[in-house]
Amino acid sequence: MSAAELARAGGVVGALGIALLVLGTARSVRLAGLGGWVVGCALLAVWLAPSGHHRAYAAAAVVGAVVAVGLGWVFVRVPWLLAVAVLACAPARIPVTVGSTTANLLLPMYVVVAGAAVALAWELFGEDRRTRELGRVAWPLALFVGWTGVTFLWTLSAGEKDGAVYLLFYVLPFALLAVSLSRLSWSLGWAGTIYAQLALMAFVFAVIGGWQYLTRNVFWNPKVIVDNAYAPNGWFYRVNSVFYDPSIYGRFLVVGILASLVVVLFVRDARAWVALGVATITWLGLVPSFSQSSFVALAAGIVVALVVLWRRRAVVPVLIAVAALGVVSFGVPQVRHRLLGKAGLSHATGGRSKLVSKGVRLALDHPLVGVGAGGFKKSYANLAGLKGKEPKAAASHDTPITVAAESGVPGLALLAWLVAAGLILTFRANAVRDGTDRVRVVLGLALVAIVVHSLFYDALLEDPLFWGALALAAVAWRAREAT
Repeated sequence: MSAAELARAGGVVGALGIALLVLGTARSVRLAGLGGWVVGCALLAVWLAPSGHHRAYAAAAVVGAVVAVGLGWVFVRVPWLLAVAVLACAPARIPVTVGSTTANLLLPMYVVVAGAAVALAWELFGEDRRTRELGRVAWPLALFVGWTGVTFLWTLSAGEKDGAVYLLFYVLPFALLAVSLSRLSWSLGWAGTIYAQLALMAFVFAVIGGWQYLTRNVFWNPKVIVDNAYAPNGWFYRVNSVFYDPSIYGRFLVVGILASLVVVLFVRDARAWVALGVATITWLGLVPSFSQSSFVALAAGIVVALVVLWRRRAVVPVLIAVAALGVVSFGVPQVRHRLLGKAGLSHATGGRSKLVSKGVRLALDHPLVGVGAGGFKKSYANLAGLKGKEPKAAASHDTPITVAAESGVPGLALLAWLVAAGLILTFRANAVRDGTDRVRVVLGLALVAIVVHSLFYDALLEDPLFWGALALAAVAWRAREAT
């Protein structure tokens, strides 16, 4: 069996291992699932690792194992430190070339994942009898991850590397994080600590982004630097703060703003004023990201927050606001011309409408099983007749379309089920009467914002905050049921 075939088998074994870990009730089954996850990740990693440098790999493995054991011990002793570590590492995306595939990987996060895996094994081998910790989210998450791994079996050979990166660095590690985070015992104090950490991080990143805009100094991303140099207007200057991509920067700030918005709307003391100040500064840092997807995500989150606050009374003001936005937008000649002129919708959306339409066509051509995990770019390039080894024009910008194309109707249905289950855990029977309910609203708004953002920027499953919000929603729901 070739290394590529072993990697395909590894993707399946790792994904099905997650399914067993999530759904299993017997200790032996869950340990087998965790073992399958380890084996699957190892097979994918061996295949993706560049040839040579074996001593460096061995040394890194030894150091990583020692650090993972240390982190595992810490996470067992103080479990909520896992959530703190995940949030702290969420922005740390580092450009890495794996084989012929270039990706922005969350390298520090993978050390945290290894520590979480050690802690989970430690607890499963002990007297811990907790099972199905993800609650309502367990079945859709297990089936979605399992099916995604299975689809890797028929990914085009040209897309094998993309599929392996997708599984090894995003789906498999973040699914395991979701399991580990869902095992936390509810603590309103720790939840408040996580909010303070999120708000502070977003505030600091926004200040850095504002400094970049004022000084015209961008880090990391050469493409953004070039685009800024050729911007038609002097006031247009995109910033990315400590992030590689301005859109990822914008999305993180949106989640922080919405968390503070919940405090502003539902807390009746000085904390609300502090949160308002933090949210305002954070929004000012969001503006120069010029991330349209982030602004749409923020608007969607605000609308949902107002619906939670006003209930049925929110319908009329929301409709009025939407109508006013439409009138104002079409009242601007430039906008009206871009949308209704000869250039049409494709020009107005920077060519993304064409990408979406062809992505839908790709999904319709493979409705039952899709083109396989990670196969969107190569399959789209073949469909559109794009040339080149890594055609940038084939990069997807819409997560549901990508999932539908890669894993067919079953994958799209399972993703919809997963998102719906998470939203039910956060908004169902939520009168926002106490701190736990407020946390549930924060988690729900985060899910709304990240999902809406993914409609314009394909990075839903690559975002650890999405998986973390699902897991913590399950934890908060258990606390609510216990009262």
